[in-house]
Amino acid sequence: MKRLLASLLVALAVLPAPSFAEEIILRVHHFLPTNSTAHAKILGPWCDKLAKDSGGRLKCQIYPSMQLGGTPGQLYDQARDGVADVIWTLLGYTAGRFPLIEVFELPFMMTTAEATSRAVWDYAQTYAAAEFKDVKPLAFHVHEPGYFFLAKRPVTQLADLKGLKLRAPTRITNKMLAALGAIPVGMPVPQVTESLSKGVIDGALLPYEVVPSIKVHEVTRFASETDPKVPGLYTSVFMVAMNKAKYESLPADLKKIVDANSGIGLSATAGRLYDEAAPVSRKLVQERGNQINVIPAAELEKWKQATDRLDDEWVADVGKRGHNGKALLDAAREAIARHSRK
Repeated sequence: MKRLLASLLVALAVLPAPSFAEEIILRVHHFLPTNSTAHAKILGPWCDKLAKDSGGRLKCQIYPSMQLGGTPGQLYDQARDGVADVIWTLLGYTAGRFPLIEVFELPFMMTTAEATSRAVWDYAQTYAAAEFKDVKPLAFHVHEPGYFFLAKRPVTQLADLKGLKLRAPTRITNKMLAALGAIPVGMPVPQVTESLSKGVIDGALLPYEVVPSIKVHEVTRFASETDPKVPGLYTSVFMVAMNKAKYESLPADLKKIVDANSGIGLSATAGRLYDEAAPVSRKLVQERGNQINVIPAAELEKWKQATDRLDDEWVADVGKRGHNGKALLDAAREAIARHSRK
């Protein structure tokens, strides 16, 4: 009996140890609070899908509101350098760093956020891949058309903008506001509410979607929209990016799961969620008693004339960098038109 027991112990000792799949946790970093669309409806569900499809082998820890440190403008570099594994950021917070993708922020370019987001993904793969070579792009998307949110008076015509100190998110929107006669003040969205409450700015360019999460409707009294029959006054380009080394370190089957849940599908979903969030946020603005007005299409023709030169300036700027700016502008417009027809 003792010999039998000893033999069994020896046999067990040489058997391979049971293998347990390693659980991989992705650190996901962004600049908005947990009640934002980006956190609650884009990044959270995306992480849940990774966990489900991987059988729990690939999970996320999401850090909202810059909890890993740094500023919103540093998020792209955090993904590049491995401070975070995945980031969601607004590319225009690093002014001039991604000039080719800025074409989608030119005035009166966008249609819906979903269609324009599909267009941005397609364009980025074909024309702007070199701008993002240091990271693994997972999605590009835009928000729904942005409007004016103002503390003291509405904007009804071009002349109303003269001398107003207005927040803008990117260098393109700063140029647009200047062309329209306003005084542009560049700042990331987390600073907007405090700046409004202290009178540092008179108003802000924002999409409706973000207004409730940062409580802008509580420190403004007016929302001035543009006629929905006209292409959006402006939008901003966001990116979901992954650290390249982290992606390459994943087993092949987990890479496939990341890829299957990213790309044009994630881009379009993010855009659609912004489109859907806008009327919900608008209702909250109305319920607070804030005044909403719509700037008519005929008036906006004057705005187009005032900002037309921004297209030419962008073409010239990227031309100096060795690109055919006119062809890129045409390609962006064609992509938006194509996806808007679907």
